[in-house]
Amino acid sequence: MATILIVDDEYLIADILGYALEDEGYMAVKAGNGKRALEILDRERPALVITDFMMPGMNGLELAQKIRSHPSFKSVPILLMSGAQGSVGRATPDLFNAVYDKPFDINEVVKKIRQLVPLEPF
Repeated sequence: MATILIVDDEYLIADILGYALEDEGYMAVKAGNGKRALEILDRERPALVITDFMMPGMNGLELAQKIRSHPSFKSVPILLMSGAQGSVGRATPDLFNAVYDKPFDINEVVKKIRQLVPLEPF
């Protein structure tokens, strides 16, 4: 089962994404900030990261830069969810595989995740 790391300080959004991904057959792990996400990264080794942009301590851009600088996670797909900073994500396609503006269409997000991290048939 592929693990998806969801990083968002808005717990309701993280929960909605988590439930949707679990319904699709993924395992969802959540972090409320970038520092916690980096701690989880090594332990869980996610197949994909979804991050918010505006978070306390470390924003989504800084988190993506740290993930990309880590040799083991350099190729892990990263999706950015942002209410106001989507243009920053779109200007850095080397960091983000896709950018979604909040409010986002959950079906579009799940479709993209399926493309980036296909589930293995049982």
